[in-house]
Amino acid sequence: MTTVYLWPMLIVLALVALCLGEEDVGTVIGIDLGTTYSCVGIYKNGRVEIIANDQGNRITPSYVAFKETGERLIGDGAKNQVIRNPANTIFDVKRLIGRTWDDQSLQNDIKYFPFKVVEEHNKPHIEVNVGDKLKRFAPEEVSSMVLMKMKDTAESYLGKKVTHAVVTVPAYFNDAQRRATKDAGTIAGLTVMRIINEPTAAAIAYGLDKQDEVKNILIFDLGGGTFDVSLMTINNGIFKVRAIDGDTHLGGEDFDHRIMDYFIKLFKTKTGHDIRKDNRAIQRLRHEVEKAKRVVSYQLQARIELDYLYGGDDFSETLTRAKFEDLNMDLFRLTLKPLEQVMKDSGIAKEDIEEIVLVGGSTRIPKIQQLVKNFFNGKEPSKGINPDEAVAYGAAVQGGILSGEDKFALLVLQDVTPLTLGISMHGDVMAPVITRNTEIPCKNISTFTTIKDGQTEVLFPVFEGERPMTTENHNLGNFTLRGVPPAPAGAPQLDVSFEIDANGIVKVAAVDKASGNTAGITITSEQSSLTVEEIERMINDAEKFAEDDQKVKHRVLAKNELEKFAYSIKTQVEEEKIGGRISKSDRKKVNKAATKEIEWILEHPDELREVYEERHLELKELVLPILSNYMRKEEL
Repeated sequence: MTTVYLWPMLIVLALVALCLGEEDVGTVIGIDLGTTYSCVGIYKNGRVEIIANDQGNRITPSYVAFKETGERLIGDGAKNQVIRNPANTIFDVKRLIGRTWDDQSLQNDIKYFPFKVVEEHNKPHIEVNVGDKLKRFAPEEVSSMVLMKMKDTAESYLGKKVTHAVVTVPAYFNDAQRRATKDAGTIAGLTVMRIINEPTAAAIAYGLDKQDEVKNILIFDLGGGTFDVSLMTINNGIFKVRAIDGDTHLGGEDFDHRIMDYFIKLFKTKTGHDIRKDNRAIQRLRHEVEKAKRVVSYQLQARIELDYLYGGDDFSETLTRAKFEDLNMDLFRLTLKPLEQVMKDSGIAKEDIEEIVLVGGSTRIPKIQQLVKNFFNGKEPSKGINPDEAVAYGAAVQGGILSGEDKFALLVLQDVTPLTLGISMHGDVMAPVITRNTEIPCKNISTFTTIKDGQTEVLFPVFEGERPMTTENHNLGNFTLRGVPPAPAGAPQLDVSFEIDANGIVKVAAVDKASGNTAGITITSEQSSLTVEEIERMINDAEKFAEDDQKVKHRVLAKNELEKFAYSIKTQVEEEKIGGRISKSDRKKVNKAATKEIEWILEHPDELREVYEERHLELKELVLPILSNYMRKEEL
């Protein structure tokens, strides 16, 4: 892997940037779509801004909930009510996206979800009550709601519409998962200009101010649901990925599950009650376990106290750091295998790694930090970047590149494909065409032939994976080349080309050299990808939800305005400065009217916007003529 090859790539990227400049894409936002939390950033005024949401938080829970009224909540509001409304609160949907129903890891996850997951066309769908209706959502649809929240957060900050984004995915996401993520962006009303790997984005965040240096950096990214390792070389503005590996099903949620299983068994032993029968009890425990896990990352123990958890029995237990580590040690050690593989694939020695960068909330766990340090013979990992925001930061930089920011004119990003791609040959043998850790975008060609005399058509099953047998790998799709001139077996020459674009999305084509007949496939992964019709329906549904969200927003605003006015009037007539001028009878009348409205609001929290506005007007018409006799104009 020499850098000689990179300079032509630099010219190509510069030309691409010039072409993009002709299209006004506006501000391209960067989104870290996480399993447990999501984050959005933009490049503005020469630097990256991580944008706080409407609650003032820079990271947003990847939660979506539906209330009994049909109102939809996304982010903090959804997570805050999960204990009261567990069956209609959706989270960890990233663990479902792009997966098939028969995926064993998906079946294991379902046991821990309070919401219902059902099969539809061999894909998982989430079933919840939306008001008085039972609705099913594809994982892409729920992810689109989180993306829409990130989009709205950016638009509120910028004061203008946003239409284009860079979205990050785990480096080890397969083709179906990447396509599903892009579909989610489309449903959310976003043109996903680029999908980049999370550790690559984190490397950009770390190395943006170190472009003039030559460094080998290793990104260790352990989040809520996924784990990636990426080894990169930074050299004069070129961010070159040397090797990646990981596990799309390993993270903080798995650690939580271990703790929960331990406490559930302990509670059953002590009381005889199985709390798995009660969704609300499970969510109460989940909430406290998540907090305890964080506490034992900086303290030696955490106490969990839950009154009347289940069956009238209280729950009172201590989680020590030692017990937490003991419960999860085998999972912690699973992170070392991808580390070893990345070092092997890159051909770079441990002592030649200048920096080890920790990304993702789960890297705050002391034992994880210790395992990484020991692996690199005592070298301390760098903690110079915010592990929760680094990925969104790098995505925002990539957004700046696509927006045509001059600062990034000489910044080149070269990523690699995470999995080997190939064709299934006779006997289910995997014939690799593009091997893992090949730089992308790329195109490779391999020649195949027929296995029977007189064969006029050839089926090409396309697979991804590292196992020698395709039965152990993942089928991306199939296509058939027809019109092959009859010939003895082994005589025809059929060239199969694999092309991977900058988003890691695959196109495969075959051509018969003799006849020139061609066939191909842009991988759609029939088992996992949404159809055009499904995407259009979900876009329409998303627009309807957006309209409903606006109605809810206006209703809440109308309610708040009425409440604010009632309290303001009540306070004014009670203050000596103004209230002293008002007669006792008028003060009593105004106070009574304001108090009546405050009490009515408490009893009617979900009335129509028009009802709140009408009562607001009625209150004004009642009290303002009275107050105008005593107050100056500017005081009203």
